[in-house]
Amino acid sequence: MFSKTKMNKSIDGCSDKLAVVIEKIKDADAIVLGAGAGLSTAAGFTYSGERFEQYFSDFAEKYGFEDMYSGGFYPYKTLEEHWAYWSRYIYVNRYMDAPKHLYEDIYNLVKEKDYFVLTTNVDHCFQKAGFAKERLFYTQGDYGLFQCSKPCHAMTYDNEEVVRKMVQSQGFQIENGKPVKPKNTEILMSVPTELVPKCPKCGRPMSMNLRADNTFVEDAGWHSAANRYERFMEQHMRKKIVFLELGVGYNTPGIIKYNFWQYANNWQHAFYVCINKGQAYVPDDIADKSIGIDADIAEVISDIQSRI
Repeated sequence: MFSKTKMNKSIDGCSDKLAVVIEKIKDADAIVLGAGAGLSTAAGFTYSGERFEQYFSDFAEKYGFEDMYSGGFYPYKTLEEHWAYWSRYIYVNRYMDAPKHLYEDIYNLVKEKDYFVLTTNVDHCFQKAGFAKERLFYTQGDYGLFQCSKPCHAMTYDNEEVVRKMVQSQGFQIENGKPVKPKNTEILMSVPTELVPKCPKCGRPMSMNLRADNTFVEDAGWHSAANRYERFMEQHMRKKIVFLELGVGYNTPGIIKYNFWQYANNWQHAFYVCINKGQAYVPDDIADKSIGIDADIAEVISDIQSRI
């Protein structure tokens, strides 16, 4: 149905796209935020480079990994080593704060509005930044939850305590919320067998509550969030609503991007905004009610805030 253009034609002639976005946000009855991996990247949650070297240099040396994602898919020989890697991965990407205050800036931008957040991110950054839990729908899971790997039942379990213990068991100290390598202390690449998480129902190994295959558990909290999102959309379909898409790519476009395009096309008072460096595409079909900004999300949000 939709064709893609890099920038929408009706807005290209304007000298200030941000002025249009600000006007739409101010005038909106509601804002629906759609967030993808690019948003957390813009907030400093990078999976390679300095952060990777700081916490995974031993795994990189042993296996030749160049980023955290690669290490997450490696078939480790033991569960003890598997959870050594994954406990670090979870801790630095779920329980540590993002290096930049981008999520807090976005919250300050929308907190006085009637808003809802739909995201494929699993790092919990929205809630840590102050967004109300009842206004969030994490469609793809949460690094902070375990589930049975089978799964034998549809429940998830908070993992912060055991993840912290696994990280510390490798020799790290937690200082100001960050894992630190003490001097003259050997960092282990395994965790004690007694810390390996097992399903409390069937005894099988636990796994992350991440949508990777058909074993993903949609628990009661997931369904409650889905129902809240559906009700929000039903209540606002005839109102002035801005669909603000941040950092959404084309890995799973059907969850956020394509739906936002459909809403903008079908709802009379809807307006679509896409901010994404390198992927600020908008369809010709909704060119008169959308705008794309190809730039760093953090810089754009900061600029918007400075003008409001």
